Amino acid sequence: MNHSRVQIVNTIADQAGLDAIALIPGANLQYVTGLDFHLMERPLVVFFVPGADPAAVVPALEADRLAKTGIPCRVFPWSDTDGYEGAFQAAAAALKLRGRIGVEELRMRVLESEIIRRHMPGVTITLAGDALAALRLHKDESDLDHLRAAIAISEGALQACIETVRPGMTEREIASVLIVEQLRRGGGKHPFEPLVLGGPNSALPHGEPGDRQVQAGEPLLIDFGTTAHGYASDITRTFSIGGPSDQLAEVYAIVKAANAAGRAAAGPGVPAQEVDRATRRVIEEAGYGAYFTHRTGHGLGLEAHESPNIVEGNTQVLEPGMVFTIEPGIYLPGKVGVRIEDDMLITPDGADSLTTFARDLIRLGA
Repeated sequence: MNHSRVQIVNTIADQAGLDAIALIPGANLQYVTGLDFHLMERPLVVFFVPGADPAAVVPALEADRLAKTGIPCRVFPWSDTDGYEGAFQAAAAALKLRGRIGVEELRMRVLESEIIRRHMPGVTITLAGDALAALRLHKDESDLDHLRAAIAISEGALQACIETVRPGMTEREIASVLIVEQLRRGGGKHPFEPLVLGGPNSALPHGEPGDRQVQAGEPLLIDFGTTAHGYASDITRTFSIGGPSDQLAEVYAIVKAANAAGRAAAGPGVPAQEVDRATRRVIEEAGYGAYFTHRTGHGLGLEAHESPNIVEGNTQVLEPGMVFTIEPGIYLPGKVGVRIEDDMLITPDGADSLTTFARDLIRLGA
C-alpha cells in the first residue's frame, strides 16, 4: 500500500466532508494498494478514515497479501465458515464509524452497500465518484512508464498484424492475430475487446468483429489496447484494403485533420471542452458534423475510460500529468467509418502524443 496515496484518499475525504471512503476491488483500490484484487462473490472492502490507519474487511485467503504492502492497515479477515458479518461489525467498532461514507457509485455493488447499511449502524452511504476522480487524475513518472510500455506493445503488435492482412480474411481472424501479437510482446489483460471492423461495419463506432471478410477498396478500422502493470493503451487506426475509394480517401483526410487540430489545441490551462471543439469544428466545416457521434476523448490510466473527459460541457482545465485520448471519427451508416485515436500527455509546455503510429492512410494487402 502506498502511504502517500493513502493520504490523498484521506484528503479527498476531508475536502468532500466525508467521514470515510470505502473502496472495493477496482482501479482505485489497485492504485492505492498496488494489489489487483478480483471482484467476486466474497465481499472485500477497505475503509479509509482520516486520522486513522485504513481498515480492510477481507476474505481470509487475501489477508496475507495485504500484510505484505508494508503500510499499517488493520485487517479484519473472515472465512467462508464464519461468514463476513462479524468482520464488518468488528471493523465498524474499531473505527468508530459514523456519518457519511463515500463510495464509487459506478463500482460499488448492492452486495457491499447493503452489508455496510446492515452491519454499520449510524452510517450513511454517499456518492463520491466525482471526488475520487482526482485520485488518479495526474500521472506520475511510474504511471507514465507503464503507459508508454503498454503503448509500445500495442504499436508493435499493430504493425505485425497489418502485415498479415489480406482480402478474404475475416474481422475475427484479424482480431486474433492482433491479440496474439500483443501477448507475444508481453501485453497483459485487454482493457476491452479489440474492435476490428471492415467495410460498412467500420461505421459502427462500437461494433464487434465477426465473420465478415474484408474486401479490396474497403476501410478497416482497428481500435484496441493492452496493459502493462495494469496501465492501458487505447489506439485506433483506420486502413484501406488495397486502394481506397474516393469516399474513404475524402473522409479519412477530414478525420486526420480533426485529429491534428485536437492535438494542437491540447495544453496546460486549456479547458477540456476546447479540445473537443477543435476536432468537431474541422468535421462540421467539412459538412460531416452529424456523423461525428461521440466525445473527442476520455482519460486513460488503470482504466481505459477515466477522467478527464474531452467533451463539450467539461470546463475542467487540463494540467500537466493528465493523460487522455483524442479520437475524432466520421461514421457514414452502411458505407464508411474512420477514426484516428492517439493517447496524449499534458506537459508543462504543451501536449505530447504518447502514440507514434503513422496517421497516413496505409494500404493493406497489396
